[in-house]
Amino acid sequence: MVMSGFDEAALLESARSGDEHAFAELAGTYQGELRSYCYRMLGSVQDAEDAVQNALLRAWRGLDKFEGRSSIRSWLYSIATNTTLDITRHRSRRELPADFGPAAEIGGPMQEVVNDPIWLEPCPDQWLTASPTSPESRYEQRESVEIAFMILLQELPPLQRAVLILRDVLGFTAAEASLQLETTVASVTSALQRARSTAGAGLPARSQQEALRALGDRAVADLAHRYATALETGDVDALLGMLTDDATWCMPPTPTWYQGRESLREWLVRGPLLERWQHRATYANGQLAVGCYLFDTATGRYQPAVIDVLTLDGDKIAAVTAFLLDESTAAETFASFGLPTDAS
Repeated sequence: MVMSGFDEAALLESARSGDEHAFAELAGTYQGELRSYCYRMLGSVQDAEDAVQNALLRAWRGLDKFEGRSSIRSWLYSIATNTTLDITRHRSRRELPADFGPAAEIGGPMQEVVNDPIWLEPCPDQWLTASPTSPESRYEQRESVEIAFMILLQELPPLQRAVLILRDVLGFTAAEASLQLETTVASVTSALQRARSTAGAGLPARSQQEALRALGDRAVADLAHRYATALETGDVDALLGMLTDDATWCMPPTPTWYQGRESLREWLVRGPLLERWQHRATYANGQLAVGCYLFDTATGRYQPAVIDVLTLDGDKIAAVTAFLLDESTAAETFASFGLPTDAS
């Protein structure tokens, strides 16, 4: 919740006088939405965390340069934008295995894991704060972090990416965006037109938010339960029956991915269904997701291992994006999704 103008002005005055606690309280009001913004820009939870901390440090050190030509919120977004644009100049865009190469052939071997920071990372729904919006906004907060939307953003040039988020997600005006990007209104308008054209051609006709609302809470919960049960019991037919005919299944950081029932059946039989699993439903990137716990024979317990993000097409699953987690950070990642760190 944004504080009143009087409180904000008082905190800003104290911060300008060198009061770090006042600045921390002021910045804290916007930290959550800045983090979500940086995630949309960078496609990485860790990069977003680092970018926000970097941006707030820059803001603290440059507070004397804030002239009040814009709101403090808009000024902080300007610094966060420049911070993320700096990062994009030195790092590859984030993608999924389907962008990395063709689908695996039936019976083909799994490729070696690629641990370079090139993969899109899942975003906890807890990150999606109620950022202020306006009639300028075209997309819902959750819609704008869906897997398809995030892949689209990563494919856009950084300037178009920033403009689309600032204008159509966060609802900043063209004038505000031009100040944040240190460019002209005409440049912002041109970049937005190109980004909207790409989005219109590249995004699915129906968002996952629409799909979830059409199903309703009870049907969504039932779908998650049936999916988990099929995996836990090794019921290939039941699992395939929940998928569309051309469903895809990818597992970053493994480049290998599968498409179609025949290919998926062969892989499921020789792969994940041989393991022992427990599952808990959650949400990630605004979509239905399932936390997957793998049985560890050494400890005799089910340990956090994978976040499966499910992309729905009606009452079927059109894609499973199974984010394989590093063992050293899996428990922390599960906690960020509101999941227990032990399913034993």
